[in-house]
Amino acid sequence: MFIILMDIVLTNKEGLVGNVKFKGSLGCSDYEMVDFKIFRAARRAHSKLTTLDFRRADFGLFRDLLGRVPWDKALEGRGAQDSWLVFQDHLLQAQE
Repeated sequence: MFIILMDIVLTNKEGLVGNVKFKGSLGCSDYEMVDFKIFRAARRAHSKLTTLDFRRADFGLFRDLLGRVPWDKALEGRGAQDSWLVFQDHLLQAQE
């Protein structure tokens, strides 16, 4: 089980994270604690979910690829849902 101090949990695969519960704020912060489980071995037998090996990730390259996106233009005139889909698309492309 993981507890992370943030407002959202991002994942690249549906069903990889579950049992999400908000645990309230910590101190005077306006952030919420989020309690969630990452499903790996138990669900792998029933699906083709894979997890990323963050130890091998090149975060500098990842940051550079996302930094090249002209976000003002890419998100201009879009609502929250469309903006999320554009961001998700760029995020998954950079991940590859």
